[in-house]
Amino acid sequence: MDIEAWVWWLIGAAGLGIPLVVTTMPEFGMLAAGAVAASVVAALGAGPVAQVLVFVIVSVALIAVVRPIANRHRSQRPELATGIDALKGRQAVVLERVDGSGGRIKLAGEVWSARSLDGDTSYQPGQQVDVVEIDGATAVVL
Repeated sequence: MDIEAWVWWLIGAAGLGIPLVVTTMPEFGMLAAGAVAASVVAALGAGPVAQVLVFVIVSVALIAVVRPIANRHRSQRPELATGIDALKGRQAVVLERVDGSGGRIKLAGEVWSARSLDGDTSYQPGQQVDVVEIDGATAVVL
């Protein structure tokens, strides 16, 4: 049984897909795409040199173009703050006197324990304060 070259390229593409899934390295997917392109060239009747050239050109082009874009997206922080990061910088209303040792505020519709950033400063009920950070379950306010 003689298997044609395009089938070997497809087997190679499938073989490159396995480490792509196991290691989550996108470079294997780009190499697999190069193997699929070489398979198409082989099916059209091109020789082995053309097949290897297409494989190399497509693989290198994908790695050179897609990889930097993927790295840039991976390194960017999400624009939408969630959890305690979403509470930093928000305003709250003092419910019970807040000073360096504690107090209560209403933040985002919930009652939070709070303390002032500067231990000497105190805030009276009804005052607006800004949340500087969240320390455990305590809002640090200014």
